[in-house]
Amino acid sequence: MAPPSYYMILSAVLFCIGVSGVLLRRNVLIIFMSIELMLNAVNLAFVSLSRAWGSVDGQSIVFFVMTVAAAEAAVGLGIILATFRNRATVNADEINLMRW
Repeated sequence: MAPPSYYMILSAVLFCIGVSGVLLRRNVLIIFMSIELMLNAVNLAFVSLSRAWGSVDGQSIVFFVMTVAAAEAAVGLGIILATFRNRATVNADEINLMRW
């Protein structure tokens, strides 16, 4: 079995990739996938620490995070689809629905 530090390093790398995707990309779908990648990185950290400490608390938190992520995916993709139908683009710079 690999030590928990390996999983934490992998989790940190995945989280940094997700943050860079959110900050550098302008495509709304790529931003959305980067947010999901960050959620999965946090889930990996919770599960690895939960296993290392011999507790089930982290795994139960992961269950709730996955539930929220599934709801966020459904609502987020619906909003993206509705925005694409109205604007015919998924570029974040060109979508200005909330601006006056």
